[in-house]
Amino acid sequence: MPQSSRPAADPAHQGPRADRERLGLRADCASCFGLCCVALAFTRSADFPVDKDAGEPCRNLRPDHRCAIHAGLREHGFAGCTVYDCYGAGQKISQVTLAGRDWREHPEVRASMFALLPVLRQVHELLWFLTEAVALTTGREPGLTADLRAAVGRVEGLSLGRPDELLALDLDALRGGVNPLLLRASEGARARSAHQPRGRRADHRGADLVGRRLAGADLRGASLRGAVLVGADLHGADLRAADLVGADLRGCDLRGADLTDTLFLTQAQVDSAHGDTATRLPVGLAQPAHWTSPRPVDTRPPGARRGERPRRAGRPRR
Repeated sequence: MPQSSRPAADPAHQGPRADRERLGLRADCASCFGLCCVALAFTRSADFPVDKDAGEPCRNLRPDHRCAIHAGLREHGFAGCTVYDCYGAGQKISQVTLAGRDWREHPEVRASMFALLPVLRQVHELLWFLTEAVALTTGREPGLTADLRAAVGRVEGLSLGRPDELLALDLDALRGGVNPLLLRASEGARARSAHQPRGRRADHRGADLVGRRLAGADLRGASLRGAVLVGADLHGADLRAADLVGADLRGCDLRGADLTDTLFLTQAQVDSAHGDTATRLPVGLAQPAHWTSPRPVDTRPPGARRGERPRRAGRPRR
């Protein structure tokens, strides 16, 4: 189970749960027509064993819109499927936007249904972040909370639009209107956090940190918004109260890292990384099944290998 020092009654994690349930932001595959298994394309890679074009049903999709290998996706080479989250967009398109019309039985909705998924997913993702920001500011910044709730209402309204309205959305403009509010919520939460080191807050927004060695790094309260941390070594790093909205954590080593009270961290980000049972996660996020038990990491300097005596400073090695 995920571990956290955050009190169970803190509205910063209780609030989002209720709002997200009301807005239908959690994927409900039983109410979806398998849209992610058809609408999205994937390329043969470490994440997928085959190529698939957009609009082509996955070979593992059953007639009842369920995955035939769901329990063993990673073992069959479909790790990419395990880290995808539609934030409830799939079931909304299936049951609300297109009123329960199955693409198999109603081929006339097929093209628009598949085109809608990546659009509505981004809209729902914004709602996901907004609900967390509301919880972070409630009872602390009334004016900002009101602005955030108004934004939730506006974005929710857009999510309920007709197919043509949704496909015409300017997503860049929508994000541009929401991001300043999310940033203000983040800055306030990080400034208030007991984990925030005084006098400094590392700013790595949008940074290219691919493969960077950051083991044991003190990143408390850091902004890692949109940072690319693919394959980075964050073993044992302290990420408490860090802002991770949009950070790419694919293949990132989070073994033993402390992500307690990180901001805007999603389950999909966690699922895409590597961790172990010593990794501390915020309440509400689960440790993925593929994570391992803690194992010792060799922290000796390069050259100090097993059976090899470390060199003394100032003495050349013969």
